Amino acid sequence: MSEDGTRGTGGAGGAGSTEATGSAAPAVLLVTGDAADSLEVLYPYQRLREEGYTVHIAAPRRKRLRFVVHDVEAGYDTYTEKPGYTWPADLAFTEVDPGRYAAVVIPGGRAPEYLRNDPELRKILKAFFDADKPVAQICHGPLLTAASGGLGGRRVTAHPALEADMQAAGAFFRDREVVVDGALVSARSWPDHPGWMREFLAVLRAAAPVG
Repeated sequence: MSEDGTRGTGGAGGAGSTEATGSAAPAVLLVTGDAADSLEVLYPYQRLREEGYTVHIAAPRRKRLRFVVHDVEAGYDTYTEKPGYTWPADLAFTEVDPGRYAAVVIPGGRAPEYLRNDPELRKILKAFFDADKPVAQICHGPLLTAASGGLGGRRVTAHPALEADMQAAGAFFRDREVVVDGALVSARSWPDHPGWMREFLAVLRAAAPVG
């Protein structure tokens, strides 16, 4: 979509950002915004579509989102940030009906720092937890589930810098590639993608198989 919300051509691959709305495939919601990590958005987005799921990207408003690239470089005490890919959002948070979706994916990057203050998004995420639907979160994404009240008593991982935030939310933090707690699947950052998606797809296939 363009900046005014009209349909665009998608990102570097040139494909549109989602299948037709009338698809019979189970739908997965991906919630994100500007300054999300490029890999943490596009890897699960493409991997889930490869499996046959419909994926809709929701953001504060319909616009072309601007992602970033986070990396670890010598001489820095924290990660660095560079401009990444752009991609159109399909829906604004106010347009999302959580009941339409079998699961939700929450990428990291810097976006969760401000998205956690969005009351519409907090309501969306609470609906997924209340219904015990599959939730995949990575890196700084757990800031959103913490803000929605979904992490109390749960086992999670996240970017290691979030250990204190996870504990403050009542979660049990584990610094490992992937942590599965029921329908909640967490990972630390993009190098953990293979384990994260392998475990999440196992949970998702059981809850909402394709076909």
